[in-house]
Amino acid sequence: MWDKIADYILKYRIPNLIIVSILLVFLGMKMFGLKMGHNIASTLPDNDSTMVVYRQFLEKYGQDGRSIFIGMKDENLFTLDHFLDYYDLCENIKNIEGINECLSVSRIYNLKKNDSIKKFELVKVVKHRPGTQEEVDAIKDEIMSLAMYDGLLFNTETSASMMVVTVDNDYVASKKRPKMISELRTIVNQYGKAHNVEMRLSGMPYIREITTQKMVKEILGFSLLSIVVAGLILYMFFRSWRVLVSVIAIVLISVVYMFGIMVLLNFDVTILTGVLPPLLIIIGVENSIFMLNKYHREYNICKDKMQALKNVVMRIGPANFLTNTTTAVSFASFIITRNVLLVPFGILASVCIMLTYVLTMVLLPTFFSYQKKPSEKNTNYLENGNINTIVAKVSGIVMTRRRYIYAVLCTLLLLCGWSATRMSTSGRVVDDIAKNDKLYKDIMFFEENVGGVMPFEISVDTRKPKGIMNASFIRKIQQLQDTLSVYQEFSAPLSIAEVVKFARQGFYNGKRDQYKVPNNNEFGFIMKYMPDTKGGELPEIVTQYVDKDMRCTRISVQMANVTTPKIDSISRSLQPKINSIFPKEKYDVVMTGSSMVTLQGTNYLIKNLSYSLVLAFIVIALLMVITFHNFKMVVISLIPNLIPLFFTAGVMGICGIPLKMSTILVFSIALGISVDNTIHYLARYRLQMKVNNKDIKKSVMAAVLETGPSMIYSASILICGFLIFAFSSFGGTKIVGFLVPFTLLIALITNVLVLPALVLTFNRKKI
Repeated sequence: MWDKIADYILKYRIPNLIIVSILLVFLGMKMFGLKMGHNIASTLPDNDSTMVVYRQFLEKYGQDGRSIFIGMKDENLFTLDHFLDYYDLCENIKNIEGINECLSVSRIYNLKKNDSIKKFELVKVVKHRPGTQEEVDAIKDEIMSLAMYDGLLFNTETSASMMVVTVDNDYVASKKRPKMISELRTIVNQYGKAHNVEMRLSGMPYIREITTQKMVKEILGFSLLSIVVAGLILYMFFRSWRVLVSVIAIVLISVVYMFGIMVLLNFDVTILTGVLPPLLIIIGVENSIFMLNKYHREYNICKDKMQALKNVVMRIGPANFLTNTTTAVSFASFIITRNVLLVPFGILASVCIMLTYVLTMVLLPTFFSYQKKPSEKNTNYLENGNINTIVAKVSGIVMTRRRYIYAVLCTLLLLCGWSATRMSTSGRVVDDIAKNDKLYKDIMFFEENVGGVMPFEISVDTRKPKGIMNASFIRKIQQLQDTLSVYQEFSAPLSIAEVVKFARQGFYNGKRDQYKVPNNNEFGFIMKYMPDTKGGELPEIVTQYVDKDMRCTRISVQMANVTTPKIDSISRSLQPKINSIFPKEKYDVVMTGSSMVTLQGTNYLIKNLSYSLVLAFIVIALLMVITFHNFKMVVISLIPNLIPLFFTAGVMGICGIPLKMSTILVFSIALGISVDNTIHYLARYRLQMKVNNKDIKKSVMAAVLETGPSMIYSASILICGFLIFAFSSFGGTKIVGFLVPFTLLIALITNVLVLPALVLTFNRKKI
């Protein structure tokens, strides 16, 4: 079959080039329709119980995580010139398209009793731009008396001031967001520069937009860097500009195809799909190295360019097909996770890896068929003294020191197994931001001053209309808030209880010590001062905390960016306390919000990624069975590729790297790629067995000498290619940049050292 495929490729070169060019133009035009993923997608499927509860919460109260927080420490804020600029800043932010409200010490509301109409009125503390320092001082005194805002808009202990900017639902996760965030950052930074104050910005809409912008820059930067790295290594090995241009052209075509296919499948560019361009470049170059190495060897033997190219397709084609299939399978296994990030990634990666294989198989022989014959300079690397010396020494060790190889290997595996038991499961709501990044430092600022910026919600259903409108229920809410205050991970709460306490303070003419839950008698008087709600209209300050029937309410806090085990510990600790305040037979209480969704999502994802890794392993094993028709060979082929995974798990345990989405991905990626060298070696070994009349020792050594240099070249490309991810500003991508190269390095060592040793050991009786 492969001889017919080779004949087709070399006979129909022009038609193939035309087809590739037409597809290139078509998909290249499609790629201009690429869409950025503007949201942090849920890691849970839609039918998961946690997601069902979260969606019900959103339908009842609206989107959580709509706020952008702007913080600073300005000792001179309440001096006239600073306060005027801060006032202007808040008004300018309020006027940005997509911003619903901006609360700050310059745009703050008080609840005052109007005795003439027996109603409360929500009035601005700062009614106009102040003109004197005395006015500013009076404003400061009134603001500091409003206990409701302490810990929200200002912190009396740290002298920090905050703005809470509410974003319109249509702008939270859409293509309208970038312009809004850009305008916001511009005017905020102008204020900071004018007054020499470091401005801090955070909140989910802001975090999502900044991470999206970083992602776009990294896709472009890493794609370019991977081309440069691959190009340098290619030229260093082959010393040919023709080789360099041909291979780079093929991988660039595959990247354009990938983006076009992404648009056709209606997939967004995300932090995961953004990794694919450099990955395809690396895989395409690896495919090319094995083909080029074989092409030059065949040409040195037959001195016929076209015959050498035909032999390349016939002899490397099947092995490359299997290596690319195993890699594609490892990515395709992500589809079973049902995760909205991983499923598109798995589909796109598996399809494009096989497409890159087809492009390499068709275009590389086509390009070289039109080029000059390889010169002696182009094939000198085959006699590379250093590489061949290393391979020869390895062969000698395999032949004479197998017991030592196994002894050292078993010792290291025991050590890795012990350290792997120290791994923990972890993840954060915002997990991919590097600790030295300003975005992360800003998050820490808000954790220190207001408790955090990650939404954590508790919803209470009283099971009856207007069930929240009585003093005993408000006291229960306050009791729950007192319980929450014990946890330092939470910010000051916002709830209907805070509104009622604020009303009591207003009822007693704004005295700060009156900011407390009213007793039964006071509650009746205070409620009479509330605006009339018979027409169904609720005050704006209340609408986002109660439903229209006044049956359900929510308690909102902002949570620190803690790990998922910590969130799990807090939620398990809270649940019995909630049950004691709100008995299950009378109330329905749920904990939800982005933090809880992340907790359950991380656990769900790790479990399903583990299943996908097992599935990938099983499918790869089946492919080996189909290829080699020998159970012994399947066992031999899988052992050298499981060893690197144990080493990686051991390193993670020693270094304290937790199990999470990015680290689980390392195992699947490494398994799919590292098995390539095993397949190439065993394919050459099987061929050498035919050539050497089934002389096992001679065939093992010949296969090592022939494939060893290609393994080293391809591993160098892969390791250097993945190392570029270590420079990412995203924590998860950075981990991939360190762990995948380490795993591939161990895989190279096991494939050139352990694999031949296993072949000899398993066939000892025959020898």
